[in-house]
Amino acid sequence: MAIRVQLITLGCSKNRVDSEHLLRQIFAGGLEISPEGEDLSLAKVDTVVINTCGFIKDAKEESIETILNACEAKKRGYIRKIYVFGCLSQRYRLELEKQIPEVDGFFGAFDARSVMTALGHTWNEELNNRRYLTTPAHYAYLKISEGCDRICSYCSIPLIRGSHTSVPEKDLADEAKHLAESGVKELIVVAQDTTYYGIDLYKERRLASLLETLSKVDGIEWIRLLYSYPASFPESVLDVMASNPKICKYLDIPLQHISDKVLSNMRRNVDGRTTRELVRKFRERVPGIVLRTTMIVGHPGETKTAFNELLDFVSEAKFERLGAFTYSQEEGTWGAQNLKDNVREKEKQERYLRLMELQSGISLNYNMSKIGKSERVLIDSFTDGLFTARSMSESPEVDGEILIAPDRLHSKASANKIIGTFANVTIENADEYDLIAKFLKN
Repeated sequence: MAIRVQLITLGCSKNRVDSEHLLRQIFAGGLEISPEGEDLSLAKVDTVVINTCGFIKDAKEESIETILNACEAKKRGYIRKIYVFGCLSQRYRLELEKQIPEVDGFFGAFDARSVMTALGHTWNEELNNRRYLTTPAHYAYLKISEGCDRICSYCSIPLIRGSHTSVPEKDLADEAKHLAESGVKELIVVAQDTTYYGIDLYKERRLASLLETLSKVDGIEWIRLLYSYPASFPESVLDVMASNPKICKYLDIPLQHISDKVLSNMRRNVDGRTTRELVRKFRERVPGIVLRTTMIVGHPGETKTAFNELLDFVSEAKFERLGAFTYSQEEGTWGAQNLKDNVREKEKQERYLRLMELQSGISLNYNMSKIGKSERVLIDSFTDGLFTARSMSESPEVDGEILIAPDRLHSKASANKIIGTFANVTIENADEYDLIAKFLKN
């Protein structure tokens, strides 16, 4: 009987790509894969592999809790072995080995080959650009680089993942080709900083060129860009986004703040004026663009005046999507070594709630503006009698959904035939998160 392995992925979509590369090797090695989330007490899993996150406090706590839950399952006899890799063990491997000896092996973020060796198999180099998808079969994340050369005050990623390293364009095109052949229609381009792509390999920013190359892959119909960086943003990307129908008019660009003082303390290499000008260019050069951003509240140096400036900016910019975090001081970062965490936790939480309340109204107004309009959507799933879908304006996992009541009764089999296909719908109603739609008749 084949050894059964369950791989649990924590953290971001970049981690998910790493897991999917490892799962393809596991599958090729003749091991059986247990779906993530399957109950370990029932799944007859031999080995659990955990891909951890170590970015911020909450993520680290979730990773530790997941490891301890696996250890409890091992103690109860549900599983035999536990292997841990990824960001948390990259940074804290020695401490983890001492504190959680029940784990059979800790490995770093770049040690997937060693994980395969621990599983009793060798790494197949011919499968380097192949994936075993854990997303729905019609979309996939494509990680175009590793690491980051930025030294933002709050961020531990360079400490964990090292300096920026681009994946060669030909390898990404090959990976995209194989994903398309497996049924992927939407590529979601990710990296720690997608705008830096190509500088190390080609001595210039090559993101626009890469997007054009990916758009030529047969079968790929949408390409979505996440995790861009505002400083020295390559404006050629805007030209491609405006002219190429396969590139979603959607951009995820974490701006983090607008106050000059806070941005300086964050070491973002950009000021408030430049940020405002950049947002204006996005709107002007790519009409209809949907902007997703992230803000940090309570960063050292964020006075009440600075926070109010942030509220004013968000009110003016009217970002279609916005998320926020409260500042968390992470050991080893520039901020932890050089800045005093001088905003009380209660104040951070209050600022967070005020910002998200403001954004809630902006998001509702944007969604309400869609009522009566037609959209081309990609069907993601069918649950409780409703299809869930997304247009070019929604990214999976982080944005709202378009909910569609079917125009006829569907069996599970007939509904599954529709999942992963495109359809035209009319938006009929909305709340601050989701849209309600109906299918347009052909």
